[in-house]
Amino acid sequence: MPDPQVEAYLRSVVALGLPPLETLTPEQARQNAEAGAEALFGPKEEIASVKDRVIGGVPCRVYRPSAGAEPQPTTVYFHGGGWVVGSLETHDGIGRALANRSGSSVVAVDYRLAPEHRFPAAVEDAWAVTKAVAGETERVAVAGDSAGGNLAAAVALRARDRRLQLQLQVLVYPVTDSNLDTGSYATNAEGYGLTRNGMRWYWDHYLGGQDGSQPDASPLRAADLGRVAPALVLTCEHDPLRDEGRAYAHRLRAAGVPVRLVDYEGMIHGFWRMAALIDRAQEAMDEVAGALRAALL
Repeated sequence: MPDPQVEAYLRSVVALGLPPLETLTPEQARQNAEAGAEALFGPKEEIASVKDRVIGGVPCRVYRPSAGAEPQPTTVYFHGGGWVVGSLETHDGIGRALANRSGSSVVAVDYRLAPEHRFPAAVEDAWAVTKAVAGETERVAVAGDSAGGNLAAAVALRARDRRLQLQLQVLVYPVTDSNLDTGSYATNAEGYGLTRNGMRWYWDHYLGGQDGSQPDASPLRAADLGRVAPALVLTCEHDPLRDEGRAYAHRLRAAGVPVRLVDYEGMIHGFWRMAALIDRAQEAMDEVAGALRAALL
């Protein structure tokens, strides 16, 4: 059963009578995401420094929790939004809170979006920034929510293969497989915010007919997950992506990778960004920040 605060949020969404995601154009979906972000997250934390930079040829936003000496341990963060929506603005509150609570700098990546820039453009941007950041500081983690979690997992696999050491990968209800056929896709297909049809819309825009089974798109399909960075994986009970997130954590563990898997009962996809409405969003933020602090500082 959903948490009471989640139920209240879902009722409010139904009352708005919004059209289903899959009936929208990408631009309409982006406008909706931008318009609703502030109300969902609530007040943003003050922070020592926020600067927009180009890193590895990609626009980024750098959050620094203190004016300490350079270089600082850094978390490279990839926002969610199905590779189609989301931006530095929709996740600005996340960047601030993560930097403040983890004590690490956070580099939020404004990667290219589909369908204007289809797979693997987002992966290439994510990798370019991570590689550049790793050239500036010795202690680097990657993190992301939803499609951003997918990018973080893909980057962690590339880092292993290209001998770039990461301290941690944080995957918040990640997309790990292009197949929409798990048990959680059946039980959570509708009624909990993100839907099965909505995820198909995202995948279709992202892949544009390309093969989604390659590991850069579906990390769960990688033949070998051994020797990648330790992982923190967060999943939600009422989320179509729940089972693929759990499956990825279990495969990492079976491959000998240190993994902490945290299942949030009663929660839905996207709750991480709903701190103004759902109290447990703060719990999840502290969980992630604590793992980053332990890995990086």
